[in-house]
Amino acid sequence: MKITVDTNVLISATFWDGYSDKIIQKVEMKEIELVLSEELIGEFSKVLGYKEIQNKIKTKNLEMKRTVGKIVSLSTIVKPHKKLDIIKDDPDDNKVLECAKAGGVDFIISNDNHLLKLKKFEKIKIVSPKEFLLEN
Repeated sequence: MKITVDTNVLISATFWDGYSDKIIQKVEMKEIELVLSEELIGEFSKVLGYKEIQNKIKTKNLEMKRTVGKIVSLSTIVKPHKKLDIIKDDPDDNKVLECAKAGGVDFIISNDNHLLKLKKFEKIKIVSPKEFLLEN
């Protein structure tokens, strides 16, 4: 089974235990295949550098369980060749759809309402981390 996750799932799995972390653990155990694009990895890296995240790391003594390099090493990297314009309210979310389509994934896992309200994109189910774990 192949999945694409959005940046918020990656950030959550990087710092906290919970559903997102359990999904990335399944990737680490090779139970599922994580498919990402360079754009999604770039966004993940950029968000990790945000002042707000850096402040949380310091003030809450958060420990990074996974670095960008670790996530890249766990992932199949695809290069989407077609730009999509499906999500009008937040066009930036289209890169998740582009990656998923290019990678031929079965699920997009996200906590983003713009993605979740689609429920499905072509044959790809769009679910929250909790829904994914309950179904799989």
